[in-house]
Amino acid sequence: MTDAPTAPTLLAVAHGTRDRAGIATYHALLDEIRTQRPGLTVRLAFLDLAPPTPAQVLADVHGPVVLVPLLLNTGYHIRVDLPAVRATAPHLDVRVAAALGSDPLLAAALRDKLTEAGWSPTRSGSDAVVLTAAGSTDPAAGADTELMMAGLLRQRLGQPVVPAYLCASTPAPADAVGALRAVGHRRVAVARYLMAPGHFALRTQRAGGCLVSAPLGARPDVARLVLKRFDEASGHTA
Repeated sequence: MTDAPTAPTLLAVAHGTRDRAGIATYHALLDEIRTQRPGLTVRLAFLDLAPPTPAQVLADVHGPVVLVPLLLNTGYHIRVDLPAVRATAPHLDVRVAAALGSDPLLAAALRDKLTEAGWSPTRSGSDAVVLTAAGSTDPAAGADTELMMAGLLRQRLGQPVVPAYLCASTPAPADAVGALRAVGHRRVAVARYLMAPGHFALRTQRAGGCLVSAPLGARPDVARLVLKRFDEASGHTA
């Protein structure tokens, strides 16, 4: 009789932040993941700005591991940083899952965050949403993920949704808000396409929308998506 294979550990890897509320948000997301998948070993690490590092966590792990990036698009972290993390633990079976975006589960979470912020669209056709992402200096990341995500949110809301970026790409959020108002959209909401509070979340507040939704955070749909990416990479069946 052979022993049953060891279940993989889910190592959620976030970009990192010095913001205490941001760090608390990531921990709350992991708590939601544990609630949805009791018995699964779930750990958290940060690529920058906050401990522990992925290498520190991997040094303390036994058995297979699936790195799930808490990142919304493919870029430098996915292409370079996470493979480098995997190389720090050659003694382990480490797999790297895909980035979270884009996915209908994120569209559901974004809609819920807008609703929580007080967004109640009118039927006049004068409402629109700016989907504000961090942006990327990595040319390989492009804007395809945000364009697809804007399309998914547009389907959920039944209203115009355009992407905007806080760095590297255009338009800037304030420019996107202004452009929508210039063509007749009187009420323009700003949806933060960000994981947690921090530097970029604060900058979004200055976009000039009639309201700004909170980052995605620990919404149940976000936790479901993390588990979906984990299952895709590991072949695990709940």
